[in-house]
Amino acid sequence: MSQFVDEAQLNVRGGDGGAGCISFRREGPVVRGGPNGGDGGKGGDVWLIADHNVASLLAFRDHPHRRAENGVHGKGKDLHGKRGESLEITVPEGTIVKDMYTGEVLAELFRHGDRFLAAHGGRGGRGNAKFLSNFRREPTFAEQGEHGEERWLKLEIQLMADVALVGFPNAGKSTLISVISAAKPKIANYPFTTLEPNLGVVSVDDDTDFVVADIPGLIEGASEGRGLGHQFLRHIERARVLCLMIDLQPLDGTSPDEQMDVLLHELGAYRPELLERPRLVVGTKADAVQADELEALGWEHPIISAVTGQGVRDLVGRMAALVHESRQDQPEPEGVVVIRPEVTGAVVEHLGDGEFRLVGREVERVVALNDVTTPEALSYIDHRLERMGVLKLLQKAGVREGDVVWIGDFSFEYQESV
Repeated sequence: MSQFVDEAQLNVRGGDGGAGCISFRREGPVVRGGPNGGDGGKGGDVWLIADHNVASLLAFRDHPHRRAENGVHGKGKDLHGKRGESLEITVPEGTIVKDMYTGEVLAELFRHGDRFLAAHGGRGGRGNAKFLSNFRREPTFAEQGEHGEERWLKLEIQLMADVALVGFPNAGKSTLISVISAAKPKIANYPFTTLEPNLGVVSVDDDTDFVVADIPGLIEGASEGRGLGHQFLRHIERARVLCLMIDLQPLDGTSPDEQMDVLLHELGAYRPELLERPRLVVGTKADAVQADELEALGWEHPIISAVTGQGVRDLVGRMAALVHESRQDQPEPEGVVVIRPEVTGAVVEHLGDGEFRLVGREVERVVALNDVTTPEALSYIDHRLERMGVLKLLQKAGVREGDVVWIGDFSFEYQESV
């Protein structure tokens, strides 16, 4: 039996770009012809794709690392390296993708086929043929491949249900879903039988069906992390209709009114807008309660018995009606991907003690992609940084002669231009 896992951590890394090649033509009488080093191939990207055939995040529990293929290095004779294969990772519908460290929501993959670019592959380095110019007739350097992007993500599943069954442990939620759908959850007469959410499809007729989620029992303090409910409250967020199931014969003697108060309080404490969601209230285990007991309780809501079938058909009809109304008012949720433009330019950070750091993707790329061990490559880096306005930026930041400036893992001593 497969295990339902609705939270997982995932480390993704794009493939590294291939390095450019340093090569010159050597054909017949041409001893040292022009440069013909090819470019390196781009590293593969990592994509997350929602797939209705995937039901859990179990695949990431023991194997959280995923990496795309590296690009191939360039070769002589202007032969460019092959691009690395992108990696496509399938996740369940309803997966929320967050940055593991900041908690920022990066994507919501609700529909089958929704895609999110989780990690960029590194750019391939340019071969020396790309550096030929009137001033540089024999370039003896090429770019290195860029490292692929790496990040840690947190994945969470929000079940895509039309109706969420909400109630105390052992309130009869699992029994009801087993009666009105084909779902076969574990059922027993003790609290916290349900340790994972269950989904069931309820078919009213040929044209009407809806999805019901059996949410593991909530208790007082669930919104603050008590019991099992704090793990599953988020599954209620996407439900169109809430069905509060009140146990008329609870094991712990909690009255129906007390159960109602606790459930509404926990829902409101977790997400206040849940209290505005269409909801049904129903008393369960009617077969175990006498009419005079109901009168003494002052119960005015419908009652059902999933064991005998009493009131179940009427409840399903009311669910279907509310779901239909809600579907008219709320269109199907669409997958959301947060897209942020790539930050351009650079900033200078003062590290103290005469040290500064230049931060910016393009600036860092200039250094990371080039071979800083050769004088010609260093001259090219210096020229590129000057054209990008880095020298003026450093002067404006108060960098003085002799100060150390860091760009990525590379550092140099700042010298005033003559």
